[in-house]
Amino acid sequence: MLTIHHLNNSRSQRILWLFEELGLKYDIQFYKRDAATNLAPPELKAIHPLGKSPVITDGEIKIAESGAIVEYVLDKYGQGRLQPPKDSAAHWAHVEWLHYAEGSAMLPLMLNLYTMRLGEAAAPLKPRIDSEIDNHLAYVDAALQGRSYLLGEDLTGADIQMSFVGEVGKNFGRLGPFKNLAAYVERLHTRPAYKAALEKGGAYGIGQ
Repeated sequence: MLTIHHLNNSRSQRILWLFEELGLKYDIQFYKRDAATNLAPPELKAIHPLGKSPVITDGEIKIAESGAIVEYVLDKYGQGRLQPPKDSAAHWAHVEWLHYAEGSAMLPLMLNLYTMRLGEAAAPLKPRIDSEIDNHLAYVDAALQGRSYLLGEDLTGADIQMSFVGEVGKNFGRLGPFKNLAAYVERLHTRPAYKAALEKGGAYGIGQ
């Protein structure tokens, strides 16, 4: 049975959304962040040594990392849905977005999160972090010009993977100059499968 190890207010929410878009049958194992530290509970380390979420299990197969999970699920269960044909140029654009989300786009956003806790001590870093956030958000915003989704008019796994970037940007109040990206996040949130995933996953305050 396909199982997701789901941590509240985390990247695993988008994997639930992927499952719902595909209409899959799956189990959810729930984990709650520590109320004081906001960290994942130690029980997750029994699932994966890093103690992070998302992790999926599918029989004997265990996969961490959202991009790898999206690729695995689409290849095994997608039946051609939510991804371009593998013999197309769009396939490699799709793969690039899957890896870009965590490989590049999330880094300055996470640095912003951590340095916010340092107060004035973070002042020397802030201009560089702000510049990189704007650089990446502008890149995504430009990619969305004249289209509903990253690869055109159809939702793909790339949009599901990139949703977290847009949501965190919104959470930080950084989408004001990036109208295409702001509208894109709102568009994603209207999808019935997105709403169904929220109902199953529980409270999710990121970007809402």
